[in-house]
Amino acid sequence: MILRKNKIILFFIMSVFFISCDEKRVFDEYKEMGGVWKKEDVKRFVFKQEDTINPYNLFLNIRNTNEYPFRNLFVIVNLKQPDNLVKVDTLEYLMTNPDGSLLGEGFSDVKESKLWYQEKFVFKQKGEYVLEVQQALRETGSVSGVEELKGVTDIGFRIEKVK
Repeated sequence: MILRKNKIILFFIMSVFFISCDEKRVFDEYKEMGGVWKKEDVKRFVFKQEDTINPYNLFLNIRNTNEYPFRNLFVIVNLKQPDNLVKVDTLEYLMTNPDGSLLGEGFSDVKESKLWYQEKFVFKQKGEYVLEVQQALRETGSVSGVEELKGVTDIGFRIEKVK
C-alpha cells in the first residue's frame, strides 16, 4: 500500500514538473507521415491567434529515421492570414552530420529536429491562421523533385512565447 502511494505521488510530481517545463508553448501539433512524405502531401495546421502585440517563435518539428536519404530538407511553407493574405517561404534545413548521422534529439533511431521557421514573429491580425508545409526536395539534375521522401515519420508545428 505504501509503495503504491509513493508511486502515485512520484507520478504526480513528475507530471507537474514536465507540464511546467513547457510554459512557453502556445500551439503544438503533429501530423503522422507513416515513414514517407509524398511530394503532393501538404500538411496543414489550423490555429487561432488573438495576440497582435507580443512576438512569438515559430518552429517546424520533423521526426525522421535513419532511412532519411538526404543531408538537407527543402520545404515550402504557406502561412495564410485571416484576411487571406499568404506568406510563402522556401526553406532549407540541415538534417544530418557530415558522417551521415541524423541531427536532432532522441535516444532511438527516431530523431526530432526543432527547426526555426520565424523568430520573434508578431501576428498582425486576430483570427484563424493556416500553416501549410510541403516537401520540395530535388535530386541533383532532377527537375521534377522527389516523389516519396523516405524516413519522415511526423511533421509538427509549434508556437512559443518569447521570453
